[in-house]
Amino acid sequence: MISRRYSVPIKIGNVTIGNSAPIVVQSMTKTDTRDIKATTIQIEELADCGCELVRVAVPDQQAADAIFKIRKNSPMPIIADIHFDYRLALAAIESGIDGIRLNPGNIYDPKQITSITKAAKERQIPIRIGINAGSLPKTDKQYTQTADHMVDVAINQIKLLESLDFNLIKVSLKAFDVFTTIQAYRKMASKAPYPLHLGITEAGLPKAGSIRSAVGMGILLNEGIGDTIRVSLSTHPREEVYVAYEILKCLSLRDHGPTLVSCPGCGRSEIDIVELANSVDNELKQMKKSIKVAVMGCVVNGPGEARDADIGIACGKDRAAIFKKGVVVSRVVGEANFLSALMTEIRSLYNQI
Repeated sequence: MISRRYSVPIKIGNVTIGNSAPIVVQSMTKTDTRDIKATTIQIEELADCGCELVRVAVPDQQAADAIFKIRKNSPMPIIADIHFDYRLALAAIESGIDGIRLNPGNIYDPKQITSITKAAKERQIPIRIGINAGSLPKTDKQYTQTADHMVDVAINQIKLLESLDFNLIKVSLKAFDVFTTIQAYRKMASKAPYPLHLGITEAGLPKAGSIRSAVGMGILLNEGIGDTIRVSLSTHPREEVYVAYEILKCLSLRDHGPTLVSCPGCGRSEIDIVELANSVDNELKQMKKSIKVAVMGCVVNGPGEARDADIGIACGKDRAAIFKKGVVVSRVVGEANFLSALMTEIRSLYNQI
């Protein structure tokens, strides 16, 4: 059981973050925010796969104005991603945004931050202090570690917001480098009680980016650090949500949707286990409830793993056995019916949950 770091809870829209609240999965739209229809559709797609918070880019006034209509139809709270121009944060707040992300690397004038903070305080809108290793403000101080620079920037921003009697704060300290990210969050975790948003920034394409994110965030989450997460991948954002939940499920931090156990296949396999596992995975993506499914391709670990799942199939040459809660429900299934027979049992149990 992971003992999570205490953090002062805040609310973004109707979503509670911090303390004992579940770790929240968020993503970011990759549409042009000015395109209200496209952005609304992508937000709905994200909500459909379990996303709980979504961030939208606000590059100009037109995008800030679009937030009003996007927010009106959104099934989840929306966070405005603000860079360079503090007036866009003010415009987003006027449009009814649920949260603001500020980058101290490009909005650092205390007067501008004060203006944003006062407007956010008036409407009780949280601010994320979003530190990126690649866009830190310039300083005369010499740092031997980038993580120390990141933490100092965050602490200075926190002090400014606290001086304005504002404490609806969330902090992120992201880098592409996994070790820098881990160092920054570890240092930050003991310095302020605010919720921490985890991420490995610009993690890359799905294959490498998923691994990099799982390693970096997995280490921190296992140490109890982190209240919200976003997996940053160069692909459709729904894939970010799938990966985020898999990370949380691996650590028993969230129970969301089906879990598929499948063997890798080897010289003992007498069927195409990869094809079968992929077919099952595609079917499971349509399901929302938690159910553990095992797809096994030989007699070594197959029966044991299949018995351990809610529903499992242990395949041999031309035939397979299907298990339900450890009990064989179909001892002989022909290869042509592996997928259909397995999915029949899965749907039957799923409908009972």
